Amino acid sequence: MITSAEEFVRLRTSDLPEEYSLAAEDEAPTTVWFEVISRFPEMREWVVHNKTVPVEILEVLARDDSASVRATVADKRKLSPELFDLLARDNDELVRNRIAYNKKAPVYVLEHLSLDASPLVRTAAMKRLGRTG
Repeated sequence: MITSAEEFVRLRTSDLPEEYSLAAEDEAPTTVWFEVISRFPEMREWVVHNKTVPVEILEVLARDDSASVRATVADKRKLSPELFDLLARDNDELVRNRIAYNKKAPVYVLEHLSLDASPLVRTAAMKRLGRTG
């Protein structure tokens, strides 16, 4: 278990593959994730990449100022229906596109995205719905 923000950063930036992989696979208390987000903002995407990161943390990062962080959240399969809805309405085309490609995106979200202003998003959603556009 990762017990501090410093430990997460050390593992994530390690040159040792076994340590680097711990940053992506080991659990950490919610307080540690919040500490990483606040003290090490450059690590926010890597927090999202952790396989055990709780939905509570994803809820915060889905509203991040960085479109890159939000797009990384959009790739997660364990998103709540509310997060799928939120990210499907994101201002950034890349975020919406990632939702369209998310294997767990509900059909109603894909239906919404199939009408998106962006051809990139529209095409991805239509493809997932098994339609041609």
